[in-house]
Amino acid sequence: MLTSERKALILETLGTTGRVVAKELSLTLGLSEDTIRRDLRELAAEGLLQRVHGGALPASKALADLPSRRNISVEDKTAIAKAAAAMVRNDQIIFLDGGTSTVAVARALPMQLRATVVTHSPDIVVALSDHQGVEVELVGGRIYKHSNVAVGSVASEGISHIRADIFFMGVTGIHPDHGLTTGDREEAAIKRAISRQSAETIVLASKEKLGAVSAYDIIGLDQIDGLIVEKSCPNDLVEPYRSRGISITRAQA
Repeated sequence: MLTSERKALILETLGTTGRVVAKELSLTLGLSEDTIRRDLRELAAEGLLQRVHGGALPASKALADLPSRRNISVEDKTAIAKAAAAMVRNDQIIFLDGGTSTVAVARALPMQLRATVVTHSPDIVVALSDHQGVEVELVGGRIYKHSNVAVGSVASEGISHIRADIFFMGVTGIHPDHGLTTGDREEAAIKRAISRQSAETIVLASKEKLGAVSAYDIIGLDQIDGLIVEKSCPNDLVEPYRSRGISITRAQA
């Protein structure tokens, strides 16, 4: 079997089963595990999968650059954002982190809402500029340009002095076994810090993120309070999370 054929088979297996086990695939194809691992390394370098111990899992499409991410699942993100905005009540303190999903939440907040939004994303500040009843607190720090958010010790220090009612978290990967992940270590640390300071953590879960894994752990599924998914999200994608007792909200169109 040619290298290109093996790689195509690996990606096809990921698409149908959601995982590749190097030992099992090597036995099936009659090849060495070293050959399969080399293929996995090369595919991971192209961003086509995420290597884990013993094999690989699907890589998240949400790791693309910010302009590209703005064009992924736009209608689904809008519906999810509306469902998130409907959870917010007057006089609450809300954390919104960075990314296209949370910007959509900011835009979906009712114009008559009276609340405080804390964020480390300048994009959220801009999205809320016309919301006269929403006080905005911007957490400072070094800007991680991939997501246009503040990270680092300065951001962590600012977050540590604020307690929020709800944290709407954007992620790049949500997996039944590997929990919530993202593509940058410092961004993951900031998301953990925000979650610790929040009474509830609600994850915005467009379907391309379900079953996907990125390089850096944020928190486990046992530390979140709910997922918001689009109405059309297949039941087989949602059930692994529902079976763990996580509240699932299906966004209406």
